[in-house]
Amino acid sequence: MSRILVSDDEPDIRDVIQRALKAAGHDVTAVADGAAALQKLSEQRFDLLLTDIVMPIMDGVALALKVGKEHPDVRILMMTGYADQRDRAYNLDSLIEDIVVKPFTVDEIVLKVQEALSD
Repeated sequence: MSRILVSDDEPDIRDVIQRALKAAGHDVTAVADGAAALQKLSEQRFDLLLTDIVMPIMDGVALALKVGKEHPDVRILMMTGYADQRDRAYNLDSLIEDIVVKPFTVDEIVLKVQEALSD
């Protein structure tokens, strides 16, 4: 069982992802922004961070940079519905596993998470 931290400011998306990943056998914690994600990462060990790129307080790009520096053993998978934000994240190729484009199906996000964890 992998421990996954989900960071997304949209409650409905966060809940769907959390339920889907739990059903796939993962231990999932979900938070609403990058600052809360950093707090959780300082309290617990996670195998994967699944984060939205566009969020208030701290966006996913800033979060990925901090996590890559402070928690290099945590794999990072990003999500976005904005093409221009995907371009920003591609500059992080060495830190992130992949970028999942919203909207996605439950099966797609579970598969992407499994791929990121198995790399």
